[in-house]
Amino acid sequence: MTPIFHFRRPKTPFEDPFLFVRILRERRAVQFDLGDVGCLAPSELFRITDVFVTHMHIDHFIGFDALLRVVLRRETPLNIYGPPNMAACVAGKLRGYDWNLIRDYPLEINVFSFNGRDILHSVFRAKNRFRRETAGRTASDGTLLAGPLFRVKASKLSHGTPCLAYALEEGSHINIDKDRLLRKGLEVGPWLTDFKKMVRENAPADSRIRILGRTRRLKELSDIAAITKGQKISYASDIAMTPKNMAALTELAEGSDIFFCEAYYLEKDRELARQRFHLTAKACGAIARRAGVKKLIVTHVSPKYSDSPGQVVAEAMDEFRS
Repeated sequence: MTPIFHFRRPKTPFEDPFLFVRILRERRAVQFDLGDVGCLAPSELFRITDVFVTHMHIDHFIGFDALLRVVLRRETPLNIYGPPNMAACVAGKLRGYDWNLIRDYPLEINVFSFNGRDILHSVFRAKNRFRRETAGRTASDGTLLAGPLFRVKASKLSHGTPCLAYALEEGSHINIDKDRLLRKGLEVGPWLTDFKKMVRENAPADSRIRILGRTRRLKELSDIAAITKGQKISYASDIAMTPKNMAALTELAEGSDIFFCEAYYLEKDRELARQRFHLTAKACGAIARRAGVKKLIVTHVSPKYSDSPGQVVAEAMDEFRS
């Protein structure tokens, strides 16, 4: 199975955190946290349509200005999801600049603030000099984004301040049998994107699809597609080591193919972790094990361990595999 989600992250776990996820064969990407995004090319930043922020500490949102600079003239809206104070913090960022020359710019920023029960939708439009507008409030079970290709669900946790963790899950994965494709006289091409979309949306069997100048019925192609369980990625950073937090995060990450999780302190510094509202590496590994994830990737480690990062990873992995 070719993964649909392709990710990039900081080169070391000591840098300001982020997770860039490119969606295969889609001209878009999603982003978790906006730490030091300087390693991302402008073309990559331009692809980002949806940003999911854990909380509003500076090391998780310092990259907002860099992203805004790249997408400022873009017609596709930028959607930002985060904790209850998300819209207020975005408004504060935007107020830090003069916007007297952007009335003809098309950019629209949608901010969705989740408090664990409902979502407050705020809008900032370039044509209105990014003044905050309230668009409405809706109840939510934690699902922040849902589409035919994937969905993103959040769990409200605590880091001494409200903090969100996220799960990105593909609805279903469609594998193409290339041998059957060739036996039908067809070739791999962009038309397969439309075909997969129709399959995901359960289009009627008599639906027609255009392939290299010819029209085919969907039912003629049904045997080239095998539907399997989709890919799941979970992301958590800066979590207080409380039973409630750990139980909620375990539930969110359950069955993940990849689990990106902070391991800020070693277990020997457990008291410091408690005081600073972080996980230890051992707690990180325990959550991953209980959640039954396939792969754990340790992120966001305290700089105090910069001389021995392998020790932190080893502690997390030992607990994960125990």
